[in-house]
Amino acid sequence: MTRRTIVAMPGDGIGKVVLNETIRILNSAGFEADYVEGDIGWEFWCKEGNPLPKRTVELLKKHKIGLFGAITSKPKDDAANELAPALLNKGLVYSSPIVGLRQYFNLDICIRPCKTYKGNPLNFIRRGKGGVIEEPIVNVVIFRQNTEGLYGGVEWSNPDNIVYAALTSHPKFVKNFGSVPREDLSISTRIFTRTGTTRILMAAFEYAKKNGYKSVTLCEKPNVIRETSGMMFKLAQEIQKKKFPEIELWNTNIDAQMMWLTKNPENYGVIVAGNMFGDIVSDGFAGLIGGLGFACSAQMSDEGIAVFEPTHGSAPKYAGYSVSIVNPIAMVESACMMLEYLEEKETAARIRKAVAEVIEEGKVQTYDMMKMTGSADVLANGAASTQQMADVIIEKLKTKYSNNPDYEYKKNS
Repeated sequence: MTRRTIVAMPGDGIGKVVLNETIRILNSAGFEADYVEGDIGWEFWCKEGNPLPKRTVELLKKHKIGLFGAITSKPKDDAANELAPALLNKGLVYSSPIVGLRQYFNLDICIRPCKTYKGNPLNFIRRGKGGVIEEPIVNVVIFRQNTEGLYGGVEWSNPDNIVYAALTSHPKFVKNFGSVPREDLSISTRIFTRTGTTRILMAAFEYAKKNGYKSVTLCEKPNVIRETSGMMFKLAQEIQKKKFPEIELWNTNIDAQMMWLTKNPENYGVIVAGNMFGDIVSDGFAGLIGGLGFACSAQMSDEGIAVFEPTHGSAPKYAGYSVSIVNPIAMVESACMMLEYLEEKETAARIRKAVAEVIEEGKVQTYDMMKMTGSADVLANGAASTQQMADVIIEKLKTKYSNNPDYEYKKNS
């Protein structure tokens, strides 16, 4: 294997510990890489007024591949109040650094697999015919447009004259909001481009074809959001007809999809959506496979830059525990997506086999897998710590899934 340099961006809260344990697992699996730490997150907002320092952007620009932990985000006023005194009243406005990375590098393709692990006590179950308990196998991959839509950041409160004049040019605005005082208006735009929409649709169809999925489901709301969702649906129809006639195109409204995913999740394969609806539906499917402790993601540009991250947040309430209790599997799975992207598929497969065996055995489980409420005392009640979960995965790699019989794992090394 070629040795690479990976930009490790721990971020905030539990991001630090899950990333550290994941790198231990990667090392144990024989993945050869150097890790350079990229500064990102709340600490750098508070002391520098910038949660995404330019030096981190330059690191990712140079090395192309990033592993990201998690970030803390807070409302605008709370963020301003936590700035260092020397930075107060300078007009600084907090914005999410991960969103900033996506937009700066145009990481517009986001992939979020949600797949059932056999034996996971958190797997979705339902009551079938005759009262029989069923556990459907979920094998869904969500493609989320990652840079546009409602997360594009084009927003106003108390819009200025130019913006207000543009809004009043639309008859529905005049009818529904024309009598609202301008200072009482807050406006967020939902902007889709033909280029960005086409790219995410093509990525979804190409993935479905390559991996043997029979359908692609568009999860939007074209019957109501007629321009943006409508354009996406029209483009999906054109792409399917011209380039992928062997793959069925399903059209499901986001609200209906959230109902159907708990009725027959096994019917779905590849799902594609805009930014916010992709975010929502991926969290919904993550709930069927055990929650955000199992939800991974990849985001990439067409220029070879890619960042891999779990979809959970920084969980600051757990960050201060002397021993971390959080589930690292989402971060580990995100690293496996990185390995596949780098064509290290055999290494990714071995790590996934080790994780799958640990879960199926059920001897070592984090607090969420034991259906406990997260607190400092879960370890005393039998839950595994973050490090213990990583340790048992590494032990599986050493004893059963190692490709190097001479490799010796040294605990805590």
